[in-house]
Amino acid sequence: QEKWCHLSAALLGEDSEISQDQLYELLKYAALGKCHNAAQPSWCHIYHQSHLAGVVVVVVHEMSQLHFYRFYLQFKHLRKVFRHRFTLAPSANFPVSLYGEGANLKPQNTPQGLTSTSSECTTKSADLQCDPIIQRYGGKKQGLTSYTLTLEEQKLNDYPIEGSPGCQGYISTECDQQRTDSSPLFGLDCEMCLTAKGNEVTRVSLVDARGQCLLNELVKPESTVLNYRTRFSGITRKMLLPVKTRLSDIQTRLKKMLPHDAVLVGHSLNSDLQALEMIHPSVIDTSLLFARNEGRRFKLKFLAKAVLGKEIQCEQKLGHDPTEDARAALELAQFFIEQGPTKVAELNLEMLLTAEKLAEVSQNKAALQPQGCGFQEQLNEPPPLSKPCFLDCLQVTGQKPLLLGRQGLDSSGLCQSNLSTSNKQILQRALEDVPLSKFSIIQFSLGPEYLASHLHAGLYEKVRSKLTDMLTIYAGPFEENFCMKSVKKEFGRCGPIQSLTVVTETFQPYVCIQYEVLEAAQLAVESLNGAEVAGSCIKVQRPVTAAMLDCNVLIKELELDVENEGVIYVAGLKKSLTETDLQEEFSQLKDLETLFLPKDLQSGKHRNCCFLKFQKTQSAVDALEAINGWTMKGSELRSRNALAPGHLWRWIWQMNHSNGKQGKHIFYEKMEQLSKCEQDLRKKVKKLDHHIKKLYRSLQNNTLCIILFPGVNSTHGSQSGLGLMGIKDDEGRSAC
Repeated sequence: QEKWCHLSAALLGEDSEISQDQLYELLKYAALGKCHNAAQPSWCHIYHQSHLAGVVVVVVHEMSQLHFYRFYLQFKHLRKVFRHRFTLAPSANFPVSLYGEGANLKPQNTPQGLTSTSSECTTKSADLQCDPIIQRYGGKKQGLTSYTLTLEEQKLNDYPIEGSPGCQGYISTECDQQRTDSSPLFGLDCEMCLTAKGNEVTRVSLVDARGQCLLNELVKPESTVLNYRTRFSGITRKMLLPVKTRLSDIQTRLKKMLPHDAVLVGHSLNSDLQALEMIHPSVIDTSLLFARNEGRRFKLKFLAKAVLGKEIQCEQKLGHDPTEDARAALELAQFFIEQGPTKVAELNLEMLLTAEKLAEVSQNKAALQPQGCGFQEQLNEPPPLSKPCFLDCLQVTGQKPLLLGRQGLDSSGLCQSNLSTSNKQILQRALEDVPLSKFSIIQFSLGPEYLASHLHAGLYEKVRSKLTDMLTIYAGPFEENFCMKSVKKEFGRCGPIQSLTVVTETFQPYVCIQYEVLEAAQLAVESLNGAEVAGSCIKVQRPVTAAMLDCNVLIKELELDVENEGVIYVAGLKKSLTETDLQEEFSQLKDLETLFLPKDLQSGKHRNCCFLKFQKTQSAVDALEAINGWTMKGSELRSRNALAPGHLWRWIWQMNHSNGKQGKHIFYEKMEQLSKCEQDLRKKVKKLDHHIKKLYRSLQNNTLCIILFPGVNSTHGSQSGLGLMGIKDDEGRSAC
């Protein structure tokens, strides 16, 4: 049965702003998996990464989070498909901060300045045929018995063999049953010290196929110890003083523990068996399995890092850990068997080793650099890069990334400038070439004319103004001497209020209330319109402006937003309630996954509302019915479907507290120019959404797709970016 990849990300809260480093972390793991020291990202989790069909990153230059919400209704595809959305911290040099420094990825000189992958498969195939792993094992996957050493190979590599000179008195494991491809694997490693007799065992570790430790025992040598080799073995005189176990005890235990068809795995396992004075007929030696030319061998430490992404034999530790080494050798053999020789050859270990050595040389140079050297010298001899480009690692493994775009990125060399190439042409090439590449970066562009500071200031002011109107409601009419305290209390049950003022321009008093969250304003309109408040039957409505004419449509679309599926808003909470209290109170609700309790970003105090995310949409519907009218600690709760995704909450709060300071004078001066520009933008945005929709539909299932609006970071001000991501499933949507 096919394993489907899926993605989980805890992005409900107001802290869902993702840094460039965190995004880099995600892309590196998605591209490389456990290889090359890539680890699961700290802020989200990719399940079954090895089953990803590919990774596609779409970068839309000159766009920010501001554009997405200004043209929210135009982005029909993006808002309906991608389940995970996050605010992206703006960067002065987006490509470098995203892909890593030192990227050597200039596209070839193909028509329209676009990259091409048409000849890569042939070249890659020819290169692989020369790989010593392919030459030794062929390219097809085989069972484990194909990788055990033959008797001749054991003789050639100094393995103890029955009847061989120097093996008199050696003990056989008596594992003489016929091996099959389902025979059990065991990892073995020993630490030795130098005695008057030669190398003698001081510690033995054995792990089973699941990596569980079966044996980890100190052993007292028979002869006088000349050198404990503590730096490598970790063994000291003090450690061995109380030890009673002798080599004969270990031999007996190993004979009992190993089944008759056991296959032992180790790195240069001949040394371990010689020190144990034991003979075993079936072995896999990882120092020979990962074959090299001219009889050279990779070190276990390097293989663990390059293939498994694991750091072992760290310098901070005193000596090697034999259990860690035995487990690493076992996992390397399992990787080789499961993935097959071709996949291993594609890792291009020789190139990785060369790159590692060059990095060490650079680090040594940097360490020897005298302090106080001139600035020019520092420019000529830069320190080693703290974040190497993972795309270079991909190229080293033979998986050349695909780069398409027209955006000039001279600072990183990621893409050639070719301003004659249109987004439509880029799309056409993407549809042809993306299926041929495991990692693709597609760059669309609005055009440099949309980077003008007054356009961003104008858009910002329009979005801020519209959000303010959507957060604002008017209630009334009230009697002349109405109780303001009663009004504040009643409307406060809908959510946190930012301001409450009396409107004096009307014949009878009205109240203008501005909330902090969209859900609160909508809840007030829905639940208090026509209600009796402070002794008056009142009408509750939003401001009537040109920008608000599509408010109801926008509210409906926000409610249907894929990111709000299974999320409900609950108001009327007492501020004294802690998150623990709420977890206990809501624990009876079925399938509750996450509780987010917003807080004031200045004071840090909790607000009187929360968001609940459920694993299933129906559970959220059931919870809505249960919570409305529910009394908690003497306070009546009100709830509705969520409208604003978690990442948007902080942004709304910041806009609420900015008081429209960003370029308001520019906005009014350039009104006419902005209006025309905005009309053009709407058309471009609609086309871009359609391009991305077309590209997305062409992707294979199990493809991770990430859409990035980089944001703006300039001397005129900054705007946060936005990321949307998901793994395509068989219904064409992004799987969670």
